[in-house]
Amino acid sequence: MTKFKGESVYSGIAIGKLCLYSKNEKKIERNHVTDVENEKKRFEDAKTEAINQLKVLYDKALANVGETNALIFEVHQMMLEDLDYIESVLNIINTQGVNAEYAVGTTGDNFSAMFEAMDDAYMQGRAADIRDITERLLNILNGSNTDGLKLEEPVIICAEDLAPSETVQLEKDKLLGFVTRQGSANSHTAILARTMDIPAVIQANIEMLPEYNGKLVALDGFTGNIYLDPDEETLSEMKAKQQKCIEEKELLQTLKGKENVTQSGQVVQLYANIGNTKDVAAVLKNDAGGIGLFRSEFLYLESSDYPTENEQFLKYKAVAENMAGKKVIIRTLDIGADKQVDYFEMEKEENPALGYRAIRICLDRPEIFKTQLRALYRASVYGQIAIMFPMIISVSEVLQVKEIIKEVKEELKAQEIPFKDVELGIMIETPAAAIMSDELAKEVDFFSIGTNDLTQYTLAIDRQNPKLGKINDSHHPAVLRLIEMVVKNAHANGIWAGICGELGADTSLTEWFLKIGVDELSVSPSMVLKVRKQVRETK
Repeated sequence: MTKFKGESVYSGIAIGKLCLYSKNEKKIERNHVTDVENEKKRFEDAKTEAINQLKVLYDKALANVGETNALIFEVHQMMLEDLDYIESVLNIINTQGVNAEYAVGTTGDNFSAMFEAMDDAYMQGRAADIRDITERLLNILNGSNTDGLKLEEPVIICAEDLAPSETVQLEKDKLLGFVTRQGSANSHTAILARTMDIPAVIQANIEMLPEYNGKLVALDGFTGNIYLDPDEETLSEMKAKQQKCIEEKELLQTLKGKENVTQSGQVVQLYANIGNTKDVAAVLKNDAGGIGLFRSEFLYLESSDYPTENEQFLKYKAVAENMAGKKVIIRTLDIGADKQVDYFEMEKEENPALGYRAIRICLDRPEIFKTQLRALYRASVYGQIAIMFPMIISVSEVLQVKEIIKEVKEELKAQEIPFKDVELGIMIETPAAAIMSDELAKEVDFFSIGTNDLTQYTLAIDRQNPKLGKINDSHHPAVLRLIEMVVKNAHANGIWAGICGELGADTSLTEWFLKIGVDELSVSPSMVLKVRKQVRETK
């Protein structure tokens, strides 16, 4: 038996044959050409074909992993239309009189190196996307297969790295888990693995040796351990752990329809976070009591231009109707930082996480904000909608928001368009909002604590920087004290307080959340029953 170690990005146990997946290393030759126009046409044709392939991949991902996770393939399509990338390829062909393959390969190397050299962790991650679209173009130009790895039997994939397009093309029923020697916990592929419920380990110290191919492997997605040719004792231990996982999942299904109540009778609301209308099916499947966070920015990220009032209205209306009277809390536009939208034409910032984002954009561009608010209020008559505003740091911002809402209501009344008054809340994501929560509570109906950003800003740690992962501690006493302060100030002013960040699903804190009086936990749909189990076991 040989043991290897990596970083877990999704828990679970997988036992099966190891399948080494090596990309075909393409030797790109630099050939002089006499007909540069033909080479430019070859590139343009390859680009068109690549975009068509990505559209097919988008549809496949949409069916398998949902709209939010399929978004990466729309992003890749946009990257293929990027003028800087296109102009670089065409310029190399023109000025050097070379073949399209060489121009594409050189541009891909240059652009990926440029992204990797950036200080921002999110932008560094885009280097993998550049390599992905470049390889797709080269495959098309060379006439190579772009359909990915075909699996004959269930296996555990082992690769240097996996591009999102490669991951989504793998047959889910034949993929037991995957191991990569590279990758990051914030990569699109890691996100897809979590969505597809596949045990996954990255940054593993396993070698890609041919003799490993086909050997039995036990993959522990909880610890990041990989056992090649496990001995009988280890194999027995992994099988027992795997069986326990299966039994736990089956047990969780019995909790559907049960109350989120402790043994002492304390009740907490258990809601789900979603990014689009298609995620509602997962909310209902996992028996969530409502939607605690609808990330409306995905309507903007998925569009090539500002979504109209009616486009937004139809989306919000559909979610409200599908939830059949259960609460739907919709967060207003939260772009900026790592969520950039080209048509907003925002200037590059040295530190976007501390920059022009979320409510700051909405108050600065009220015409965009009013369009969304009109759509939300129009949809309010079709269900129990509530609205919350992100990145609030002051009472004056809340007052500005309420003034714009007043204008929107007056416009709708004048146009005889029906709407209902709805609950208004704010995200508590900054130390400023937490410290001012006693004053802010007087102006709103509820708080929702965004623990991801609250941790980032409290600890002054970029949550996307993999080098800081070990000290990015969401259990830090300073973070927990701020959460407790927010809940206390909310209750003192007669409003409720919930948590919608990743910490809400951390069952090691569930008992503490209940102790300090958190009223609502909003988690990913797949975590609802797990948290319910923890609540019901709390005394």
